[in-house]
Order: sequence, then structure tokens, then C-alpha cells
Amino acid sequence: METGFLPRAGLQTLLDTLLDAGYRCIGPQLRDGAIVYDALAHAEQLPRGARDHQAPGSYRIETTDSSRHFTWANGPQALKPFLFAPRETLWRAERRDDHTIHFVETLNTSTPLAVIGARACDLAALRLQDQHFLEGLNADPFYRARRKNLFIVAVHCSHPADTCFCASTGDGPRAEQGFDIALGELDDGYLVQSGSDHGAAIVAKLNLSSATEAQLNQVGKEIEAAAKSQTRNLPSRNLREALFANLSHPRWEQVAERCLSCGNCTSVCPTCFCHSERDDAALGGENSEHVREWDSCFTQGHSYIHGVTLRDDTHKRYRQWLTHKLGSWHDQYGRSGCVGCGRCIAWCPVGIDITEEAGAICAGERHD
Repeated sequence: METGFLPRAGLQTLLDTLLDAGYRCIGPQLRDGAIVYDALAHAEQLPRGARDHQAPGSYRIETTDSSRHFTWANGPQALKPFLFAPRETLWRAERRDDHTIHFVETLNTSTPLAVIGARACDLAALRLQDQHFLEGLNADPFYRARRKNLFIVAVHCSHPADTCFCASTGDGPRAEQGFDIALGELDDGYLVQSGSDHGAAIVAKLNLSSATEAQLNQVGKEIEAAAKSQTRNLPSRNLREALFANLSHPRWEQVAERCLSCGNCTSVCPTCFCHSERDDAALGGENSEHVREWDSCFTQGHSYIHGVTLRDDTHKRYRQWLTHKLGSWHDQYGRSGCVGCGRCIAWCPVGIDITEEAGAICAGERHD
């Protein structure tokens, strides 16, 4: 598609156009010392001049005098919370006056949602979530309803964090697909490209000028520099054989001595989909709700089966997470479950680095 140019002041026009089209807009904003997604109606709400400094177990925001709104890598959220809800009621059971039980469907029509600022790594993660929730024999109706009404405005990443390694996984920093509109940010505005019919319909209302060769080159150079600046990487894009050949590697015990089994890594990971289900009954017994909420393979209950916890220590839980994420995902989805966003590194309280652990386990002598 032809690339147009939107002056910086025209970003509000894009938001207004989306709002007029019936979308509820969500965009990045500075809250409690982090970049988080929140309701967005005005471009002034975006984190102007913000830079994120990330390291193992560390996340810090610095404000600069830059006029740009997207000079940061990512925050703790991705697209996952807007599609795979952290907690939701799947159905409700009600007791009627004649003491019969009536089951009530809780699926509601999802309001159209436009997310501003999605990164390439998050688009890759969304593709994996789509495979899991939509492409099997039993598509998830709750996820499907939200996905159907999702509009994505992606922004090419020009300022990766020190924890980013999307270039090594092949998932960034340029947004290649999976978006409705993609933006390339410059000091004076944005390069705009549509990626869907819905996106083209919105772009047609913006009265864009044609992008110049100099503008295209500038955005391209910044994306290329962003890729080259990344110092972390995984040993390979397919570590299945190496990981399963090293299930007895001493590194599993070493990382377990540091790991808290807190589940932070799975909560911020844009591809993790583990969940638990339970019934919440009213005290009077008149109704109950069957609830689904996020879970983690680091919890005791995740591997609890009929009185036995199969993974009863942190060593087994961390090994399960890493071998599944980087290994057996290839059997399920044809690729690794890691998109190189680095969130699990920054938001781990003790600073465990997935690239460091994978490198240590997969290198050298086999421990099967």
C-alpha cells in the first residue's frame, strides 16, 4: 500500500476518526512509573518524550524534551489482556423457584476497540494467541468476539530497550503484518500505511500527503538501527532438540535457587495462555458463576491432579515453562512461543534472563 505522511498535529485527527467510526480507543500512557494502556481520546495523553530504561529486574521511565510519543520499547502490557481477559465469567447457573437449575450464557457483544501503539513483537504474539484460541476444533467464543472487533494501529519500534531481542526471533522491530494501520514516527509527524480494508477506510479520511523518499529512508534507518542495537539473543529460533536433550542440566537447579515461582514472567508474557477455572457460589445458594482467570505453570495448582502435584518444586516448574515456550511450542504452533519482547526479563523480581538461561542450557555437553 502507498505510504502517506501525517503531520504530528494530525494524530488527533486519526483518533477522532476512529472515535467517530465507533471505536473505543486505548493507547499508551504514563501511569505509576510505567507505560500502560488506558482510555485515549486526546493525543496529549500519550507519553511525549518518554524513554524506558529496562534491565533484568529493572524498569524505569525517563522524560526527555523529544516531541515524539513512541520513543519507548514496551510496558508490562501487550495486546493479550484485551482479548484473553485476566478474569471473566464463562457461564452462570441460577436456581429457580421450582428448584430447577437454569444455565445462563454470559457472552456479550464486544465493543469495537482500537489499540494505538502496538509493537511488532506484540503482533507476532497476537498471531500465536489467534492460533491457540481460534484455529483449533473448538474456537473460544469470548476471545473470538473481542478479536473480531479489534482495530490495531501499530508503531514501528525505533528505541528498543536493553532487554529486547525481537530481531533474533524474527519478530521486529518493523511491524510487517497483522495491523490495520502502521505508523513510522518522525520528529514532525508519522508515515502511515494501511494493512487491511478497515485500515484503508480510516486512512482515506485523513487527507494524507505522499511520503517523501527522505522520510521513508529516515524511518527505515531508525528501524535498522533499532535491530542492530539489540545485544541479547537466543541461541537459535528452534531450541526444541537442545532443550529436551538437556532435561538433567545442572542449570535448572541453579536458576530454581533464584526463581520465586511468582509467575510475573507468565503474566507479562504476551503469548502465555494458561488459565484455571472454578465455580464461585453465592452464599445463599441461589446462583453460581463459572469463572476463568489467568494461571501460571509456576503455581502449585497448575500441575495438581487428584491429590498429587506433578511439578512440586521450582526446578520442575521453571523447566516446564522454558521447555514449553522455546521447545514444544514448535510441535503445537510451528514456531517458538517467544517473540523477543524482553518483558519477562525486566519484570522478573530477581532479574532472571531467559536468553542467558537458554544459552547456558543449550550450549556444550548434553545432559539428557
